[in-house]
Amino acid sequence: MLGVVKIATWNVNGIRARQTQVQEFIDREQPDFLCLQEIKASLDQLPVWLCELEGYWCYWHGGKGYSGVALHVRRATFPERPRFEHPEFDFEHRIVTATVPLGDATLTVASIYVPNGGKDLPGKIRFLESMDAYAAQFEKPDRRLVLCGDLNVALTDMDVHPKERRPNIIGQRPDERALMNRILGHGLVDVHRRFEPDNADLFTWWAPWRNMKQRNIGWRLDYVFASEALAERATSCVVQREVGTSDHGPVVAVFDVPLVMTASAPVEAPKEPDAPEPGTTGRLF
Repeated sequence: MLGVVKIATWNVNGIRARQTQVQEFIDREQPDFLCLQEIKASLDQLPVWLCELEGYWCYWHGGKGYSGVALHVRRATFPERPRFEHPEFDFEHRIVTATVPLGDATLTVASIYVPNGGKDLPGKIRFLESMDAYAAQFEKPDRRLVLCGDLNVALTDMDVHPKERRPNIIGQRPDERALMNRILGHGLVDVHRRFEPDNADLFTWWAPWRNMKQRNIGWRLDYVFASEALAERATSCVVQREVGTSDHGPVVAVFDVPLVMTASAPVEAPKEPDAPEPGTTGRLF
C-alpha cells in the first residue's frame, strides 16, 4: 500500500521565540517527520505542551542558548516508536536520527545542523567528513536515508544570490562543496534541486537585515538529501519563505512510498536513547 510521507525541515533560530509558529506550521502541514535545527534551548526551558507535541513521538536534543536539534515523528503514520540515535560524531547537539520501517526496507531520517565554520572551519570540515562516512553505511538495497537540515553550505554559485557571492567565503568554499558532493555520491539526491534544476531564485536563508528575506536575496543552505529509491517517489519539494520569523524558511518534501512492512523487513526493537551527559539534553517523549 502506498502512502504519503511528508518530511519538513526548519531552522527555527530559537524555538522559544517561535514555538507558536511551529505549532501553527504543524497544524497546517501535519508533517510525518519534523526536523528542527538551532532550537537553542534545553528541555527545562520548554513548556510541557511543546515537549510532548500531541500526536508525535518527540525527541529534543539541545542546550541552553546555542545549537540544538529536534526530530518528531507522526504517530498516526508510524505507530511503533522510532529508534532515535545520535551518530558518534555528534557534538554540540547537532544531529539526531530516527529509524522506522518502510515497506520492505527501513528508513532513517536525520535532523542535522552543520557547524557554520566561521569560528572553527576545521571542525566543520571534520563534521562533513563524518557525514560522508555515515551516508556510506546506507548504500544497501534495504536501507533508505534522508539527511535534512541546515547544512551550512551553498552547493553551487546558483544557490547564492549574485549580490551574496564571494569566492572562498565560508559556506561557498570549494572544499566544503566537494564534501557535500561526496555525501550526495552515496546514492543520495538533492530533492529540491531535482524539482527546480534551473531556479536561480531558490534560497532558504536570508540575512536578517535590509529586508533581504522580503527581497529574496539569500542562500540555499537547507536541504533534503534522499536515497535515490525515495527521491524517485518524491512528488514535491518547496521552501516556504513567507512562513515564520526565522531567518530560514521551512523546506517541505512529499513522497509516495510503501508504508506496509513485509516479513522480509524486520525492525529491531527500539532502544532507549543513551542517558544524556550532564549539562546536555536529549530526550524522547
